[in-house]
Amino acid sequence: MKKYITSVSILFFLLSGFVLKAQKASRTKNIYAKQNLIAWCIVPYDVKNRGPVERAEMLNKLGFTMLAYDWREKHIPEFDAELDALKKHHIKLQAFWYHTGANPESDKNLPIILDVLKRHGVKTQIWLMVSGIKDLDKMSQQEKLLAIAKPVNYVAEKAAEIGCTVGLYNHGGWYGMPENQLEVIRYLKKPNIGIVYNFHHAEEDIERFPKFFPEILPHLFAVNLMGLKKGNPVKVVPIGEGDAESEMIKIVRENAYNGPIGIINEDTAPDAEVGLTMNMHGLKKILKEQSDQAALNTYK
Repeated sequence: MKKYITSVSILFFLLSGFVLKAQKASRTKNIYAKQNLIAWCIVPYDVKNRGPVERAEMLNKLGFTMLAYDWREKHIPEFDAELDALKKHHIKLQAFWYHTGANPESDKNLPIILDVLKRHGVKTQIWLMVSGIKDLDKMSQQEKLLAIAKPVNYVAEKAAEIGCTVGLYNHGGWYGMPENQLEVIRYLKKPNIGIVYNFHHAEEDIERFPKFFPEILPHLFAVNLMGLKKGNPVKVVPIGEGDAESEMIKIVRENAYNGPIGIINEDTAPDAEVGLTMNMHGLKKILKEQSDQAALNTYK
C-alpha cells in the first residue's frame, strides 16, 4: 500500500509539472494583446442562447482564440458538442468552470466534467468556486482553512489525474479573499493549484490590490477584467467606465504578469457578443490612455 501511495504521488507531481510547464510556455509579455484574451461568462449570460457552433462562430468573428466555459445544468448535454465546436473553430478551451460545496466527491457533475475532458484529451484549468459550507462564518481562521482545503484538495487530485490544473476563483466571502486563497495553496502544497483573479468580484479589494497582487502573482492562472466605480457600494461597470480598473490594469502590467486576460460579459449586455465588444472597446480606450501601442496594434 505504501508503495502504491508513493507511485500515485510521483505521478501526480509529474502530471502537474507537465501542465504547468505547458502553461508557462504559452505565456506572453504583451498581455493585453487581442490574441491573449479569454472570452468569459458568455454561455448562460446570452439572450440569444447561442449553441456551441453559434458561440464558436461568434468568437471567431470577434477574434477570440480562447474560451473559459461557464455553464448551467441545461448545458450538460452540450458538453461534447462544445468541445467539438471549439476544436473545429480553433479556439482553445482555456478553462472549465466548476462550483462545489463541502463534498465534491458526492457531486454528480464533477465526474461528468472530468470524463468529457479526458475523452477529448483536453488538459485545461478548472476554475473552482467553493461556497455553501455550513457555519463557515462561525469558524476560526484555521477551521475555515481546513473546511475549504478539503474540497479543493479533492478536486485538485481528480484534476491532476487527467493532467488538469485548478484555479481558485474569487467570488466573495472568505474563499474569495486572495490572502485566504494563498493560505489554502500554501497549506495543500499541490503544484496544480493556482488563482484566477476577477475584477468583477473585487469590490472590496481596490485599496488592498497594490499590496496583495504581487503576492498572488506567482500563482496566477488568469486575470479577468471589468470596470469598477468607487463608492459605497462600489459599482461593477463595463471596462473603461469606472475609475479604479485603469490603475489596476496598470499594476497587473507593471508587476510583469504574463498569463491570459479575461474579457467578461455577464452583466455588461444581454447579448454576449455586444457585451464582449463593449468591454474590448473599453480596454482599448484604457490601453490608448496608457500608451500601450504594442497591444493596441493587435486590434487593427
